[in-house]
Amino acid sequence: MNIIKDIEAREIEKVTARRAVPDFKPGDTLRVKVRVREGERVRLQSFEGVCIGRRNAGLNSSFTVRKISYGEGVERAFPLHAPAIAEIEVLRRGNVRRAKLYYLRGLTGKKARIAEKTDWLAAAQGEAAAGAAVAGAAKAKKKKKHDIEIPVTGEAPPENLEELVAEAAAAAQAEEAAPEGEQPKKKKKKAPKGGAAAAKAGKDKK
Repeated sequence: MNIIKDIEAREIEKVTARRAVPDFKPGDTLRVKVRVREGERVRLQSFEGVCIGRRNAGLNSSFTVRKISYGEGVERAFPLHAPAIAEIEVLRRGNVRRAKLYYLRGLTGKKARIAEKTDWLAAAQGEAAAGAAVAGAAKAKKKKKHDIEIPVTGEAPPENLEELVAEAAAAAQAEEAAPEGEQPKKKKKKAPKGGAAAAKAGKDKK
């Protein structure tokens, strides 16, 4: 590879890492946001119009945008990889069959309109829906952890504490797995051994 081309490729990588360059062609409606310095303050200035030409020359690539302002045609050429450009936004896709749309300079009003492509919108919506579906499936696969609160009463924990925790976790999983409108049957809690006998003994003593 030529040394100059190698240097240009590295510079393009640096620029694209800071600002992504969208895929656009002549006929597309663009909104270019340019940084304008006014003293110590920097603001963004938007220029919206139709791309009438694009020149692909590596680091020196450029494109021309044309708009109608107060009845007068205004054209502006932008270097594609200029650091002054903050963002390039594609608003509409034009259905054209030419690489240079200079014929628009002689047209005004409805004659200067360009047919819009609609298939790219459906493709973008399909990609977004597929991404959302994949994200939802990934979340569903993750196992949910059930937090079981054990009240602090100051008394010694029961001997079958582990069994009680396992039963509570199983009941929570059954509630999630059950279809809507149906509730799983709750198991009757068994009284701890010695509890009823101790209660009867206490009543007899009284």
